[in-house]
Amino acid sequence: MPHHSFRLSVVAAFCLFAASIAQAQSYPVKPVRLVVPFPPGGATDLVARTLAQKVSEGWKQQMVVDNRAGAGGNIGADVVAKSAPDGYTLLLNIQGQSISASLYRKLPFDAVKDFTPVVQLTSSYMVLVENPRLPPTIREVIAMAKAQPGKLNIGSTGLGAPPHLAAELLNSVAGTQIVHIPYKGDAPLTPALLTDEVQLAFLPLSAAIQHVKSGKLRALGVTGGKRGAALPDVPTLVESGMKEFDIAGWIGIFGPGGLSRDIVSRARAEFVKAIHEPDVMDKWPGWGYEPVGGTPEEFGAKYRADIDVFAKIIRDAKVPLVD
Repeated sequence: MPHHSFRLSVVAAFCLFAASIAQAQSYPVKPVRLVVPFPPGGATDLVARTLAQKVSEGWKQQMVVDNRAGAGGNIGADVVAKSAPDGYTLLLNIQGQSISASLYRKLPFDAVKDFTPVVQLTSSYMVLVENPRLPPTIREVIAMAKAQPGKLNIGSTGLGAPPHLAAELLNSVAGTQIVHIPYKGDAPLTPALLTDEVQLAFLPLSAAIQHVKSGKLRALGVTGGKRGAALPDVPTLVESGMKEFDIAGWIGIFGPGGLSRDIVSRARAEFVKAIHEPDVMDKWPGWGYEPVGGTPEEFGAKYRADIDVFAKIIRDAKVPLVD
């Protein structure tokens, strides 16, 4: 009798294993929901809808964009964290997900365990820009800030956003006391720079490039480990001696925790194909992104590294936590 029970257990386990393999190999057999934790119409939503259309064509199954905005992206992320790990609910999110892990006092999910990294879609960098009345190099600006503590202002798109944390990192690395002034997004921040209400800011490339090329703003440096294709003459801040600024923004795809390797592989392959389609490649420069691809392991390592980097900045700068 025990032998009979053992054989039944083995058969049952094999059947479950075979069923999971078959499911992964036929995936997807129904529409896939792509959760975007931001409102319709923004840059991230535009990327999501463009890629969802391409993936739908490749899979011959509809990928439906589901906007779940709020709480800095955490509402949408929570939807995916609590979804079944079957590949039919995926998350398209930005680097802010790695910031939320330390910025929020309490999250409804575990930022690492409740997500399966699938693929990094894009890389992007911020540009440290200044009002042109300031000196033309980062070293001279830092010297000026040290000589006149508290006189210069650096704007951001809001408390806890990447431009704010980059500003805090600049003060920490350079030993300056540049005053942080938060705004509600890029729209009010850019005019503040142009009118000298604030003298410095970290801006996404898409918000900075027009004004840099027109001469209304001057680019002092870019974040990340390499120069950007759109501004090849602007050095990285790493080149200027600030190795801590080897950080780049990203958009990536996550599944719920426990998503099978086979489904991750199939989803990753389709998204990598989509980001490199010729008509999509034509759009990346205007959107301020560069396509990446890479493996799930590489994306997971970057995601966890960013969590650690931003946790340190938030802790060292005593950034107020969000409830």
